[in-house]
Amino acid sequence: MNFVYVSPNFPSYYWHFCDHLKKLGVNVLGIGNTDYDQLEEPMKGALTEYYKVSDLSDYDQILRACGYFTHKYGHIDHLDSQNEFWLENDARLRTDFNIEGTKLATIMDMKRKSLMKDHFKKAGVPSARYQLVTNIDAAKNFIASVGYPVIVKPDIGVGASATFALHNENDLDNFFANLPVCDYVMEEFVKGHILTFDGLTNYDNKILFATSHLFPNPVMDVVTGDDHLAFYSLREIDSDLEMAGRKIVAAFDTSARIFHFEFFRLAEDKNGLGKKGDIVALEVNMRPPGSYMLDMINYASDIDIYQMWATMIVHKGLKSEIDRKYHCAYASRKNHKKYLHSHTDILATYGENIVFHTEIEQLFSRAMGNYTYIFRSPSLDIIKKMIAYIQAEKPQ
Repeated sequence: MNFVYVSPNFPSYYWHFCDHLKKLGVNVLGIGNTDYDQLEEPMKGALTEYYKVSDLSDYDQILRACGYFTHKYGHIDHLDSQNEFWLENDARLRTDFNIEGTKLATIMDMKRKSLMKDHFKKAGVPSARYQLVTNIDAAKNFIASVGYPVIVKPDIGVGASATFALHNENDLDNFFANLPVCDYVMEEFVKGHILTFDGLTNYDNKILFATSHLFPNPVMDVVTGDDHLAFYSLREIDSDLEMAGRKIVAAFDTSARIFHFEFFRLAEDKNGLGKKGDIVALEVNMRPPGSYMLDMINYASDIDIYQMWATMIVHKGLKSEIDRKYHCAYASRKNHKKYLHSHTDILATYGENIVFHTEIEQLFSRAMGNYTYIFRSPSLDIIKKMIAYIQAEKPQ
């Protein structure tokens, strides 16, 4: 089997995917824009061959790389980057080289938030009302029907990046005065906390494994307020969330991949959308979850999600019963804050629960924090106490 992995060294931990494929006898053929000598040793060992390009955005260069691999190794069986930024190029390459998986004709349904809405509707799962941002008069008409605040976000984008909350006409005027060049959508504001539905599907689009994470505070508030991020996995998936997640899997082409879906659980009644406690679809991501969530999935169940994925790719199946033994949590700290408890205090008090702690790259620190702790416990009460302890600030 020949598997082309695009940008295998970003994120850095993606070498695990390549490593497990190679251990199963796969030719893992990497394409990246980093010099081979600069790759980490585990990444080098996980690749059969590596083709360096100067620009991963230059489709012709990627096309030539795939042509070279085809000439040398034969037909490419699979191609992926598992990276949101390259999903469209991945689909185009699969189309041009007749590779199994999502093709160009359907990829935009998974990237454009405006097109996702049609699939949510098809699945019978409510989502926030929206319209594409075209002109200020159309925006005012939309706001007249849903009220302030509204959220404006790139039609294609990830997380809270370049996302704004508009609370009044002054905010609206300022947004249109500095309207970004990319396509934007405007959505009604939904008050609630985020729940994820994360999992692995087989070639028949059947879910082999699923789990869920809860974000008590909106990530956008974390980014705009330069505040703490904390979230944790759930040992039991809420039945209404799992039902909604399974319906959406069936409505999209999510076959043979790890997926990451996001939902709101309404904190209040919302006319035209649902009642307090209802599940509302936010967005789908046809790639693994970020923010160390793959590691958290492993720690929560004592599994290896990388190996599970590789086994599914190679053997087209997976036979295992997964027990979510623990809640696994992520809690970050910011350098500009003064904390009540030192790093030494945290390790001394909760060291047996902490499975990993590390500095965060500056590029991701606004959302993810400057330093993070990942920890687990069968008890959700202990998880919440640990979050509070780690993020407790000194009185002003």
